Order: sequence, then structure tokens, then C-alpha cells
Amino acid sequence: MTTLVFAEPHGDAVADATLATVTAAAALGGPVHVLTTAAGDAHAAIAGVEKVLVADDAAYANGLAENLAPLIAGLMAKDDTGYDAVLAPATTTGKNVLPRVAALLDVMQVSDIISVEGPKTFTRPIYAGNAIATVESSDPKLVITVRTTAFDKAEATGGSAGTETVSGPGDAGLSQFVKLDAVESERPELTSAGIVVSGGRALKDGETFEQYITPLADKLGAAIGASRAAVDAGYVPNDYQVGQTGKIVAPEVYIAIGISGAIQHLAGMKDSKVIVAINKDPDAPIFQVADIGLVADLFNAVPELVEKL
Repeated sequence: MTTLVFAEPHGDAVADATLATVTAAAALGGPVHVLTTAAGDAHAAIAGVEKVLVADDAAYANGLAENLAPLIAGLMAKDDTGYDAVLAPATTTGKNVLPRVAALLDVMQVSDIISVEGPKTFTRPIYAGNAIATVESSDPKLVITVRTTAFDKAEATGGSAGTETVSGPGDAGLSQFVKLDAVESERPELTSAGIVVSGGRALKDGETFEQYITPLADKLGAAIGASRAAVDAGYVPNDYQVGQTGKIVAPEVYIAIGISGAIQHLAGMKDSKVIVAINKDPDAPIFQVADIGLVADLFNAVPELVEKL
């Protein structure tokens, strides 16, 4: 089985999500190739990758799913070199592109896998992570998104893959890239940070969120996250959202401040190694998954914690 990994766009660098997806692809057995729309040199150094395909057409440069999906489907469907499986991280980009690929190939997508049990058998969370389903595909081609927090990252160096330029249909004319409004931050990326400090609706407003969460995150060198309620209330941008409809994280330490622990939020962070919760409600669901729980008013506890650090 030859597997194609669609690399998460990350400038000219290799995203951590791509490294974890390469590990998942290797578990299927057989050669692993990577498709990138950036310079292929960095991806060629990933351990375990046999070949890097570089799609350098301007139509693919900005990650438009309407253009990328036909390219990937075409690579999958080739009679001589067609791939048996394509994998992508279960990120915003992967979730946008791969369902279109599955539709073009007329197969069912296997979403958000957390383990590979066999050539066509996988496990994936259902019911917001409260149950794990084992699924087996009967389709001739596999289209898979990967929960990257469930897999170790492949080594970013040590490989010596060859590179090859590929082309596809180009601009489908269905969408147009206008501009990118990206939040610039010196903090670690939320999905790959070792420590995450998250705030909830109890922080009242954006100014209060900044006042209490940022100093603690600065002390710990942590990324900042938030519950959906905090994002919906406008405290922080949606890039900060952790949960089933946000980002899935599994840091070494996850600190939940003023977060009650709704099921969709727990689905995005309960695989964290150590969970610390601060909430004044002793019956908050977050305490059911927390390794360390502090029943206290966050407006007193957080400044004291910052002072101690």
C-alpha cells in the first residue's frame, strides 16, 4: 500500500501536524509520499518519507480546497501510480480539503482516526470522545483525516526523500484568495504547546481575560486557549478555541480557568497529560477529568498563583 500525506500548509517549514500524520501513514505499511504546496526541501528531510511531490502552481499556493481536491483526487486515481490512501491532519485545512477528495473518488471518508489497527481498520472517537469506534473501510481507496495528538511526531530530520514536481487541473474558478488575516504571536502554537492556559466565560469580558490569563501564560511560557463560550462572547479570537468545534490539544499540562467543562470542550483537551482546573463551583464537570482541582474564585486564585511563580 502506497500512501500519500497531504502536508499542512506552514510556509516553507514542516508543521507538527504533518509529522504526526506521517507516523499514522507509516502504520499502514508501504511507502509514504508527501504532497506539499511549499518548497519540498524541508519535507524531504522527514524520516520515513520516500518521495515528496511539490505542487508549485500558483493555484495551490493559498490552500484553496476547490483547487487542491481535484489535484489530490487525480493523483489517487492514476492507473499506474495511483495511491491507495491519502491522509491529512484533522485541522481546518484537512477537514476542508479531504471530504471533497472523497466525494470526487466516490468513497467514504474515515475521519479523525486515533489509531491504525490494520490496513483498512481504524479507531476514532464518537459522541464527543465518550466512546471509541472501530471502523473498517471496504472502499478501494482510503481517504483519512488524522487526530494528530494521538500519534507521535516523525523525526523532522534524517530523511533523504527525492522530490518531484506535479501538476493538476489548476484553478477551478470556484473560489478566490483575497487576503489572510493571521494573528501574529510569539507564543507557542496552541496545538503543539507543552503547556496551555485556557479561560472560560467566567472571565466576564476580553479585558478581564487578558488581565488574568496572559500573566499566567507568560510566567509558564504557555499557549493561550479558551472555551467556546468565551470565544462566542467575543473575549478572544476563534483561533483560541479548544474543543470539538475548535482545536484538539494534548499538552503536558492543561490549565482550565473558569471553565465548567462542557462535553464539547472536554473532547478537545481531555487527552492532556495533566489537567489542572480552577473553578468556584465544586460540581463543575471539569473536575471529573482534572488531575488537580482547585475550588476557588479565579479572581483571587490566579493572581496568587502568578505571584508564587
